[in-house]
Amino acid sequence: MKNTLIAGILLAAAALPLHAQDTDYPLNLVNCGVDLTFAAPPESAVTIGQAATEILYALGLAPKVSGTAAWFTPVLPEYAEVDARIERLADNDPGFESVVAKKPGLVAAQYEWHVGPTGSVGTRGMFHDLGIPTYVLPADCDTKDNRTGGDGTRTGAFQPAAIYKGIRELAAIFDVGPAGERLVKELQATESAAIGKAAALDLPEGLSAVFWFSSPEVESDPYVAGRLGAPGYMMSKLGIENVIASDEEWPTVGWESIARSDPDIIVVAYMDRRRYPADDVDRKLDFLRTDPVASRMTAVRNGRIVQMDAHAMSATMRSIRGLAALSDALSRMTFE
Repeated sequence: MKNTLIAGILLAAAALPLHAQDTDYPLNLVNCGVDLTFAAPPESAVTIGQAATEILYALGLAPKVSGTAAWFTPVLPEYAEVDARIERLADNDPGFESVVAKKPGLVAAQYEWHVGPTGSVGTRGMFHDLGIPTYVLPADCDTKDNRTGGDGTRTGAFQPAAIYKGIRELAAIFDVGPAGERLVKELQATESAAIGKAAALDLPEGLSAVFWFSSPEVESDPYVAGRLGAPGYMMSKLGIENVIASDEEWPTVGWESIARSDPDIIVVAYMDRRRYPADDVDRKLDFLRTDPVASRMTAVRNGRIVQMDAHAMSATMRSIRGLAALSDALSRMTFE
């Protein structure tokens, strides 16, 4: 694990440019397979997806955000004041017309399922035909095929480099490169500290875990994290094995199968969204403690259940905080 820590720090250092530069327009980018050109910084933006919103806030661009949509959890506390002044077009998917009505200079989206080839809000072509450029966070398309699986299938393991790429590209689009580099350095420092803390714990070999996001019904087969998404990244960095072998982002797996794998740790998502009954973390916990199959798992019997911000389980800035939260939780656990 110590070798993994050293390698991670070296890779992070290599990824940092020596200095951030002002954007030289016109700026040309290829974003999720789409060619983009910006002649100047956009005057305004609408964000569809909490991760895109929070990146723009973190870059100091809240004054340019005219509307937001698609929220799982409350905004990060440090952005609560600015977020309160910005119109929320919808808690979930906004209508195409409501986004266009804001006349944004850019639509920044977290997921291709919202703005993509068959986007639920609109396709990129629909926006581009109106002269509105779109940007999808690379974490949702780099090493990921969104044409297969319920929430896409990873073609390679998620790495924070995809998050940092999105931060740097959005910073370049809006000509705030130094702010982007500061944010990347802060996240990299958090990541390195979390990995180092876990490495110092001398955890037992072969620890395993499962991440439970939600379920259509509390008792039904759960949506759990595949091995290549953000939870897989967290587990790999902390020396934990994922009991789920699927490359899908969030496959459904039966409780009997999970119980046979008998994970040492169960991580459950908490969120404000209530699309499914199991979005409620208290209902998840009650199920784990009372279901005749789930309650017999080692993680449940030994109280090794970790609650995690649902948004950290997606490939977002919050994934770095999720890594730190899981590392902290490990430091409070005992293992036989």
